[in-house]
Amino acid sequence: MDSKQKTLELGTKPVGRLLIQYATPAIVAMTASSLYNIIDRAFIGQVVGPEAISGLGITFPFMNLSGAFGAAVGVGASTCISVKLGQKDYKTAEHLLGNTVTLNLIIGFLFMAVCLIFLEPILRFFGASEVTLPYAREFMQVILAGNLITHMYFGMNAVLRAVGKPRHAMYAVLFTVGMNILLVIAFVWWFRWGIRGAALATITSQTMALCWQMYIFSNKKELIHLKKGIYKLKASLVRNIIGIGISPFLMNATSCVIVIFMNNQFVHYGGDMAVGAYSIANSVVMVFFMFVIGITQGMQPIVGYNYGAEKYDRMLKCLWIAIAAATSILLVGWGLSMLFPRQIARIFTTDAHLLDLASKGIKIDMLVFFVVGSQAVITNFFQCIGKVKISIFLSLTRQLIMLLPLAYLLPLKWGLDGVWYSMPVSDLGSFSMTIPLLLWYLRKLKTHGK
Repeated sequence: MDSKQKTLELGTKPVGRLLIQYATPAIVAMTASSLYNIIDRAFIGQVVGPEAISGLGITFPFMNLSGAFGAAVGVGASTCISVKLGQKDYKTAEHLLGNTVTLNLIIGFLFMAVCLIFLEPILRFFGASEVTLPYAREFMQVILAGNLITHMYFGMNAVLRAVGKPRHAMYAVLFTVGMNILLVIAFVWWFRWGIRGAALATITSQTMALCWQMYIFSNKKELIHLKKGIYKLKASLVRNIIGIGISPFLMNATSCVIVIFMNNQFVHYGGDMAVGAYSIANSVVMVFFMFVIGITQGMQPIVGYNYGAEKYDRMLKCLWIAIAAATSILLVGWGLSMLFPRQIARIFTTDAHLLDLASKGIKIDMLVFFVVGSQAVITNFFQCIGKVKISIFLSLTRQLIMLLPLAYLLPLKWGLDGVWYSMPVSDLGSFSMTIPLLLWYLRKLKTHGK
């Protein structure tokens, strides 16, 4: 009954308190994960060298592509489960859990096998040079070998939030981050295993956290739990999972395409060190954007549940609070980046040339960063209520529709600066397209309901 009561609170407890309850653990977890990435890159940059940072930057598309497949299952399933819990359809929610496990196993294994076979040509296509290829290859060989673990770990964490266990999801991430840091220190600094050691630390810590997640879902006292008869794939459930998960999949897959293109543009106009600067700037962006991801993860079960229960006033209140919180956080990130870009870049490297490139890149990349929060929250909102086409369109707007052509055209006139400035210009453009769509939906909701 305790597990069921926590789920029912999504439709009764004050929305502001609910969002704090669900978003705070997600924010803590995402921020810790982001800080780990900084520590990881700082260790690699300081111990292995600036070329290793550039090599790590080449792996971003791979990580985004792996995340795309993971999000298609994890986010899609957790959203479906939230809606079914709101409708009190617990049997279907349990089968969604089982199908999540099966899909993660299948997709995780296939992605690992294909990418390991074609690893080197893929990395070269992603922008690896003779200097950066060995670092990128060593890192991804280990990451891909553990890809099935990574998919399952992120998928189960998404479901934990959907079933009313945001703190457990946070504990899983915090444990992973803490163990990761300890293992990186041991593998990279003590044993001198280089960039391969950093990858091994990531997979080992995720494996340990996944064991705990599966233990939780094996508890028969939970409202939905793992048991016989729920793992066979059902076409209707898979369609629902993928139908909703296609939006975050395309967003992550598009990120992969964009990073590949951007890496190649940075190599062309600025060389390997420019790729390293882009990697550093991306890490800084993600530190603050992880707060927004935490907010969107926190709002997902609240919006999904209340949409399923047709409590639209609660659903919209959650949206407005989330927009305000995301914008406020990114304003802080924007201010710090404008005032202290060189000090921030120095965390990653002491190389003078890379330091100059990265500090300038941070300022440009974060130029209009404060508008990104509302765009991300609104995109996630449409995903939570199953408005897949709108969510997909908004997911693709910033990167595919805006950033890709700008990153090609602007450098033709302004060189390396043009590559950097394409990012804030696309942020502003996508924001200007998001607000009208939200206003349209609000008018539609007021007039016709769903």
